[in-house]
Amino acid sequence: MSDLEDQIGQWRDWVLRRRAITADDAAELEDNLRGRVADLRAGGLDDDEAFLVAVRRMGNLDDVSREFAREHSERLWKQLVLVPQATTNDRRWRDLGVLVALAVCAGIAVKALLALGDGARFGLDVGFAVLPFLAAYFAWSRRPSRLVVATLVGLTAAVALAVNLYPFVDVPDAPATTLVLAAAHLPVLLWLLLGVAYAGGRWREHEQRMDFVRFTGELVVYFALIALGGGVLLALLFATFGAVDIDVSTFVQTWLMPFAVPGAFFVAAWLVEAKKSVVENMAPVLTRVFTPLTIVLLAATFVALLAGAPLATVDRDLLTLMDAMLLLVLGLLLYSISARDPLAPARLFDRLQLVLVVVALAVNVLALTAMVTRIADAGWTANKLAAFGLDVVLCVHLVGTGWLLWRFLRGRGTFDAVERWQTRYLPVYAAWAAVVVLVFPPAFSWA
Repeated sequence: MSDLEDQIGQWRDWVLRRRAITADDAAELEDNLRGRVADLRAGGLDDDEAFLVAVRRMGNLDDVSREFAREHSERLWKQLVLVPQATTNDRRWRDLGVLVALAVCAGIAVKALLALGDGARFGLDVGFAVLPFLAAYFAWSRRPSRLVVATLVGLTAAVALAVNLYPFVDVPDAPATTLVLAAAHLPVLLWLLLGVAYAGGRWREHEQRMDFVRFTGELVVYFALIALGGGVLLALLFATFGAVDIDVSTFVQTWLMPFAVPGAFFVAAWLVEAKKSVVENMAPVLTRVFTPLTIVLLAATFVALLAGAPLATVDRDLLTLMDAMLLLVLGLLLYSISARDPLAPARLFDRLQLVLVVVALAVNVLALTAMVTRIADAGWTANKLAAFGLDVVLCVHLVGTGWLLWRFLRGRGTFDAVERWQTRYLPVYAAWAAVVVLVFPPAFSWA
């Protein structure tokens, strides 16, 4: 009986992790479970067998949590504010306290970088001022092994030391091209290291990688909402103090923004973690809205490029915008795939995703053709090689995704294969970012 009580206690703790289920709900479910166990034991099963069968008959807890959310929708609004409800919230408050302290540290680091007055170096180092502190929060909450922590700290420190010791050669009124490229690609590399911390060191597990994809999508949505609200408050601040002839621009630029922007980023991360499993997340809904709109945009871009000037004369800024659109497609694909039930049959939206992949691949091929033509005419530069490499990485990703989606829609493959391809390919982007950050500067003489 003591073993049975331990098993029921573990089950109760697991139930309480569902944000839509309160302590009273868990007690009700536990009474139901105990009744089922008692009936099964009376039928001749031992404790272990009775417990396993009873839990099985209780159903999937995610479904149970969703049903509670539907039945008690008014409760969800209360869960969106910081009101402690039970002892299980003590840990959430501790998490928030640690996160606030780390956010303040990140703000101090950003403020220190701004005090140096080097705009180009600020763009290079701002990632080191923010992301390692968020990684420290996940390391504190996930408790990875000391080896994982030491490896992450060592890699981050090595990259930071390397890029800050590189003797970039700036031209008058403009930073070095390789410095700009390193600053643009460095967040990708740091984001992968953050993912390892988020996974608690279990990055090789597909489920952990996919959880990080979901976290990233929700983080973008929450941060955008907080930024919009912050923009409104800033406008009111300037209007109010401007009415009494007080200039607050210096305070906002030198003190408020260095702490507010990292703080909003950290709060968004905490909200994503705290509100997991309360209701259907927002990002999957947005992907269903923006997927057809993105298809129209990409199709229009493809037609405009074919009907316009020769590819060799395509403006560099346009190629950059095309790469940005393709990265948007990648984000839509990743998050919509991460939010889908891999066991569900093929649906219309899956076919729409295949159309998105095909159109994106067509635009990607045009971008690659234009890039090769420009390189053949004028030779290699750091910018061209970085863009060409990114287009190749995107092309391989799109081809693999399209092929696996096609097999799934034809009934010759599973959606799980589509899902696993996404997370297995993510390190390729980080690897290419590492090449641009660490190899390009010396290869192009720091220019």
